[in-house]
Amino acid sequence: MAAGGVVGLLAERIRAGECLFTAWVGLPEATIPELLVGYGFDTATLDMQHGAYDVATAIRGIAAVALMHKPTIVRVAVGDFATASRMLDHGAAAIIAPMINSVADAKAFVSFTKFPPIGDRSWGPRRVLTLTGLDHPGYLAAANSFQLAIAMIETREAIAALDDILAVPGIDGVFVGPSDLAIALTDGATVDPHSKAVDEALHHVCARAKAHGKFAAAYCFTGARAKELAERGFSLCSIASDALLMRGAALAELKAAH
Repeated sequence: MAAGGVVGLLAERIRAGECLFTAWVGLPEATIPELLVGYGFDTATLDMQHGAYDVATAIRGIAAVALMHKPTIVRVAVGDFATASRMLDHGAAAIIAPMINSVADAKAFVSFTKFPPIGDRSWGPRRVLTLTGLDHPGYLAAANSFQLAIAMIETREAIAALDDILAVPGIDGVFVGPSDLAIALTDGATVDPHSKAVDEALHHVCARAKAHGKFAAAYCFTGARAKELAERGFSLCSIASDALLMRGAALAELKAAH
């Protein structure tokens, strides 16, 4: 088992050079991420930004995924770094923070997700101690290394500040939100996550992350796109979402029935 138990698996596998595929879950029912990781996803991302997860349902979701011996990622709402700390206390393996557009944003994010001397995260581990198998001193000494802080890159400002964001101690990786980035790069003219401009930005983000010794991740709408980005050097890719997967399966079966 990884250092940090099931919680540490995400960091261990990414650092070993693997690309992990995450289920993206917005429906706040713990059995959904549990089932998806049981079907073979490496991890599940619980979405508190655009999904319906709140603190209570996210805590239950983390526990349900852990029952399948898989780690959980949580995407918090914009600027909700206090919730990021609470999710780490309850065993999240990583936090994805949206709209990290500057060094100041990155430092604020780190301050809530890393213990001193890197950040200023307050002490209050809950379920994470059970999931890691660590005692208090052991967890304090190791948590910064295996609970990951992932900054979302989804605006012109973030692209311009990318190297500075990546240079912030405690930022472990960056995550591209292609739809928001498409909107930003076209000044609101279109939302095309597969445009040439977005694809060029993905290449740039991945290259700069590697140059800083960190990793790149991205939201992918299909398994084929996830495979493509994995082959291009990304370390973490989503595949659709719970709602999109259900929609696709439902439409396919209804078409077959008719």
